Amino acid sequence: MSLDRSIAVIGTGTVGAMALWQLSQRGVTDLHGFDTYAPGHDRGGCGGQTRIFRVAYKEGAEYVPLLQRAKDLWRSLESESGADLLTLSGGLSIGPHGHPDLEQILHCIREFDLPHELLTREESNHRFPHLPLSEGETAVLDKSAGVLRPEQAVIAAAEQAQRNGAQLHTYTSVDSVRPDAEGVTVHSSQGTHRFDHVILAPGPWSRELLELSSLPLSVHQITTFWFLAKNPEAFAKEVSPIVIRTGDIAFSCFPAVDGETVKVSLHSFPRPHLDSAEKIDRNPGRRYLAAVREAVETHLPDLIPHPVRIGSYADCFTPDNHGVIGSLPNLPHVTVATGFSAHGFKLAPTFGEVVADLATAGETGHSIEHLAPARFF
Repeated sequence: MSLDRSIAVIGTGTVGAMALWQLSQRGVTDLHGFDTYAPGHDRGGCGGQTRIFRVAYKEGAEYVPLLQRAKDLWRSLESESGADLLTLSGGLSIGPHGHPDLEQILHCIREFDLPHELLTREESNHRFPHLPLSEGETAVLDKSAGVLRPEQAVIAAAEQAQRNGAQLHTYTSVDSVRPDAEGVTVHSSQGTHRFDHVILAPGPWSRELLELSSLPLSVHQITTFWFLAKNPEAFAKEVSPIVIRTGDIAFSCFPAVDGETVKVSLHSFPRPHLDSAEKIDRNPGRRYLAAVREAVETHLPDLIPHPVRIGSYADCFTPDNHGVIGSLPNLPHVTVATGFSAHGFKLAPTFGEVVADLATAGETGHSIEHLAPARFF
């Protein structure tokens, strides 16, 4: 199967690499990906060694079909590339009984009959003693959840696209995208290029493209911390679930995919605003460090509460924390995919499929009304 069209993907990170892979599978004859860096770099939304995959979704039941499709596509990418990308060891959501996040998760479970377990404090502590619940807390185990390997996944998608004929322009900056009635002209550091259609997936670099200036996007820094486990076998990715904890001290933590350290991402501390994705401050500051250490000392006693590694990356947010996929006014032949607000990676293969649909057919069978750009105009 071939599709006689020229299409460019600007940004080959989380969603862009998946779009490139999906388009290459459809046989697009002239397919290009542009990136200021290279697939798998640590400055954007695929940095940090691990990402959470979950299906019982506190962000809204409308995401569940997209997540179910994403699981199938993750498995397809694994099969095509031979890479080990998704380990399903479950996801434990912990919080005070009746917390709104837990109630939303249970709503998704009931609506879609998702495999799960409701655990009392005693049951959860017996089963996962390294992830203890406090008095008055309960837990929901999402049996379809697990951990993703983001850098490997993005590289696998980009390499599969190349094997299928796509051309990758790494370390190439894009200065402007100029659509007209016939197509789109892209001006890059390599020169001027002409395409039938362009997909804009620049992630935290979105605000630096004039063509996206009409969207209310902001860029924030996300910092994660790795702690040595006292008993690393308990945190092995084959047996230990990912954890999302709500309440006064909110954070997520991940299995020890390296066999030694556990990554913790604090949610109850303000994410610093960035003027540019290039201006990441790798030093989190004493207050941030004290807050994450308090979280570990309070809720993860089997970790040594002094980080052995700290990582930071930038991500792009919208005011309602839902991404943007679709067309913008006065930008014909352009599909936008950005602003996934720190919860887009798990959905990336589906989002890649969606934008490939829009770029080649002008429509998609997926329900993405909640991601429509029109809500901001």
